[in-house]
Amino acid sequence: MKGVKKENLPTKICAICKKPFSWRKKWAKNWDEVKYCSGRCRSLKADS
Repeated sequence: MKGVKKENLPTKICAICKKPFSWRKKWAKNWDEVKYCSGRCRSLKADS
């Protein structure tokens, strides 16, 4: 994703809060497995 403008980054919808979130560098290796926008939503997955 080097050299890509922020508005052109891929996005997904969070499985918990249903809000869109953008690609982050720390997710570069496992973007296909990312389902949650934050640690808070990831911790709420057991409650859903």
